[in-house]
Amino acid sequence: MAETEPWWQRGIVYQIFPLSFMDSNGDGIGDLPGIIARLGYVASLGVDAIWLSPIYPSPMADFGYDVADYTDVDPRFGSLDDFDRLVSEAHGRGLRVILDLVPNHTSDQHPWFIDSRSSRDASKRDWYIWRDPAPGGGPPNNWVSYFGSGWTLDPETGQYYFHQFRAEQPELNYANPAVLEAMLGVMRFWLDRGVDGFRVDVIALLAKDQRFLDEPPNPGYSPDQHAYYAVHHVYTENQPAVHDYIRAMRRVLDEYHERVMIGELDPFEGYLGYYGEDLDEVHLPFNFNLFFVPWQAEAVRRTADAYDAALPAGAWPNWVVGNHDRQRVGSRAGIGQARVVQMLLLTLRGTPFCYYGDEIGMADTPVPVDRLRDTVGYDPSQATRFSRDPQRTPMQWDATRPNAGFSSPEAEPWLPLAPDSGTVNVAVQEADERSVLALFRRLTALRAAEPALNGGDYRSHHAGDRNVFAYERSDGGTRVLVVLNFTAADKLVDLGAVASDGLVLLSTELDRTGREDCATLSLRPNEGVILRIG
Repeated sequence: MAETEPWWQRGIVYQIFPLSFMDSNGDGIGDLPGIIARLGYVASLGVDAIWLSPIYPSPMADFGYDVADYTDVDPRFGSLDDFDRLVSEAHGRGLRVILDLVPNHTSDQHPWFIDSRSSRDASKRDWYIWRDPAPGGGPPNNWVSYFGSGWTLDPETGQYYFHQFRAEQPELNYANPAVLEAMLGVMRFWLDRGVDGFRVDVIALLAKDQRFLDEPPNPGYSPDQHAYYAVHHVYTENQPAVHDYIRAMRRVLDEYHERVMIGELDPFEGYLGYYGEDLDEVHLPFNFNLFFVPWQAEAVRRTADAYDAALPAGAWPNWVVGNHDRQRVGSRAGIGQARVVQMLLLTLRGTPFCYYGDEIGMADTPVPVDRLRDTVGYDPSQATRFSRDPQRTPMQWDATRPNAGFSSPEAEPWLPLAPDSGTVNVAVQEADERSVLALFRRLTALRAAEPALNGGDYRSHHAGDRNVFAYERSDGGTRVLVVLNFTAADKLVDLGAVASDGLVLLSTELDRTGREDCATLSLRPNEGVILRIG
């Protein structure tokens, strides 16, 4: 790929959940000085940017996604001065900084909402979505939130306000132009401080149908699913007006040099439309497809093929296998597949998004009921089923230090350390030249050095076994073949139709070199191989 391409096409993004990355002051939660202290490690991974989950002042009803002030830093994490130092030191190490932007809703403690709920005549009443009760009483319609009813009655004013998340997260009303202008001002505030872009939370939800009609039931709904999906959200997500709001946000980003906008979008029909007809909306609509397919070679291959073929002309792809809301991929795919997962993520066409700890093979951590922090508003009997705490536990740095190096000896980390933190940690893996961490670094270095991997074309190949996923990356005359065994069994595959032989560039076991016959390529259990082919 030409060096004129923007950094976010060539680069790798590393997500940090600030509460859990590094505690610098012994209060049991991660903070900005802690992140600064670990920037050397992050840079050593070969990634190009860090994305920080919300750091704004917040009551923490939803771990920072309930914002009480868009233009400051929560004292738990530090100060604006700390943030400025983080940006400066990150940039000094060649790392970009991406912030979470949460434009759909605020905290109920935000000054805007405090004013809005003060009376029906309040200056910011129309900054939020207020409705009278239904005839005969009760919520205005059947709109729901992820945590139950979507409507909460305010007894002081006699109206309901709408929220698609917790009741403490009232939704902003983008039908009022002043709201959009205020949010554009928030973006400029952080861009002027040197932020390199935004990951925009639930971006498809910003617009609502102004008729406030009931949403139709979902006939395919199963009780095993989240209750949110009991109806089709035809009036509360993916509304036409949302694209106008996103284009306005994009215009602000385009006022600055090489800033990126990443949209959080579940893979519902039409999400690729968020690139915009003229590629003038989000640069990267998150591709969450690998969260929703079985971890099987054929299923992943079909997903990769369909996604690559469906991209609008000129659009750049991206891949995500883990984040703060989803089960860690080490648990979803199995620890045996941890190396294959990383090879897949870092060699598919598109920008990879890596979740902290996945580079050392962290898995979900069992959290006792009495230690759960994210009970997500459900009946307590369901808390362990839906809690996101298991994928948010502290980073595992060094077993020779208290709290695995995450915090000081006297601190109680806000979530418990994983039982395997004594063996799965950075210090142990840095001393092992064949560790998962060593593989991750080798993969990022190879990706940076190979134009076929950081910007080339993609094409899958039949390997003669449905449990093996093989694909080719090419750039000009350079061809690279990636072959991944999705099982714990030996596999012999025939890729002779692709190439007669190939030079091993990397194996997930970090012990394979020389040339291999592509017609009789042998893979060990849970092994992936990258070959340069002629």
